[in-house]
Parts: sequence; structure tokens; C-alpha cells
Amino acid sequence: MIRTLVVDDDFRVADLHRLYAERVGGFEVVGLAHTGAEALKLADHLGPDLVLLDIYLPDMSGLDVLRALRQGQRPVDVIAITAAQDVATIRAAMQGGSVHYLIKPFAFAAFREKLQSYAEVLARLGQSATANQVEVDRLYGLLRTGPDEDLPKGLSTATRDLVVSVLRSASEPLSASDVARAAGLSRVTARRYLEYLADGGSVDITMQYGAPGRPEHRYRLSSTAPG
Repeated sequence: MIRTLVVDDDFRVADLHRLYAERVGGFEVVGLAHTGAEALKLADHLGPDLVLLDIYLPDMSGLDVLRALRQGQRPVDVIAITAAQDVATIRAAMQGGSVHYLIKPFAFAAFREKLQSYAEVLARLGQSATANQVEVDRLYGLLRTGPDEDLPKGLSTATRDLVVSVLRSASEPLSASDVARAAGLSRVTARRYLEYLADGGSVDITMQYGAPGRPEHRYRLSSTAPG
């Protein structure tokens, strides 16, 4: 479970974000804070893995909270959730180390995507002590994904882009099992994304015949695929 601290000056909004986080799955909300001082106190006391941080707080800017958190003894990640849309604030949040920036108001799907992509990156970082350039590109790609609203229910842009990255780095067509192993997914999940990409024209499918009557689908990124 990813231990999460929710920070928002509005009690109702903070509680809504708590409910949203618990709906995503894999996240445990360990505290709610409504001021910057309270956020720093709870972060020090509770030791969360993630802070969902509002920028507009009554006693200090969320950017000051972000800087203080980054200077703390215990590592903590931050996702900014705010109505602030000015470029200066967005840039300051990026420079301060915010892993995502979500502008209010937003649909639950956008909130879910940000948390899911963060969770996937966290899981992958825990699998190995080192990473090559392809793996680093995949990790950063997970954090650059957009909202899921254009995808069928149950599919995420983070996982879709991961599957595309695996295909792009392959020198030959891959089976669903090959993709599943490379992406750290189940075969069923990998196949679902591959079929979705094939339906959209981003992936070409060929047949490879092995055992009698058991042809296997092989997948390759289409030459017309974006990116």
C-alpha cells in the first residue's frame, strides 16, 4: 500500500480526494491536512510515501511545503493538485520535484491515471537496483501520460504507452507472452492492450505457425504508429 497524505484547505475537497485515492486501489490515506504547517507536521509524524498537495493554503504556499518536504530526512513524493494554472507556479512545482500536476476541477479518470502511473513507476523502481536507457525511457514515459478518457474502460494510458515502448524497442515481432514478460504484465492484460492497439492501426499482427493447429499471433509496431 502507498501511504498517502492529502493536503487541501477545503475540508470537503480533502475528504473527496481521500475517497478518490481509496477508490484507485493500492493507496492508503493516512492523514488529512488543511494548512501548510499541519501538512509538514503530519508528514514528519506519519512518514507518508506520497503527498497530494494543494498549492493555495491559508498559512503558506504549497510550493513552500513542497520545498520543505524535499529537504526532509525521509524521501516523499508529491503530486500537486490545485486550481493554480499560471506558468510560474507550474514551473516552480516541476523544479521542486512534483511528479504530477493536476489542475482542478478534474474528472476522477484523470485523478486515477495520475495515481496509477505513479504506482507503476514506484513498483518498477523497486524491481531492480539499476536500469538501462530503454527502461529509464519507459519509467519517464509512464509519468508523461495523459488522461484515460479516450480509452476503453479498464485500460490506462500508462500501461498502453508501456506496451508501445516494448514493441518499439523490439527488433522482431513479439508474442503476447513476450510483451507481458518485458512489460511486467500478465499475458491476458498484454494481449488486451495489443488487440486494442491493433484495432486502432498502431500495431500490425502476423501469424506464426508452430504446433499443428496452434498458430500464434505476433505483434509489431506499425510504421504509421504515432511517436
